[in-house]
Amino acid sequence: MTEAVRTPRTGDVLRLTAAASVQFMRPIIVRVIRALDWPTYYGWLWIDVYQLGANGDAVERRSLFVMPAGLIWQDPPAPAPSAGRTTRRPVARTPVRVG
Repeated sequence: MTEAVRTPRTGDVLRLTAAASVQFMRPIIVRVIRALDWPTYYGWLWIDVYQLGANGDAVERRSLFVMPAGLIWQDPPAPAPSAGRTTRRPVARTPVRVG
């Protein structure tokens, strides 16, 4: 019985290692834009992605040739903490007198 291979979808965050393709000897993290319907070898796939930096921001757009069986799904990176906490005060409302 063959195991079903998961196909990446828009918004998925993936860790690409040498298991996905030999070009990723140094692993990278990417966010999927879309899986492309381009002709390729059996068991391989083209995907459009944004390569993510250490802070989770997109640093480069790429089209990559990968083996879906070697993709590692990740949780999206947490947003960077804000510089300072702001406190909000309720707006003081003054009554309006008519007449």
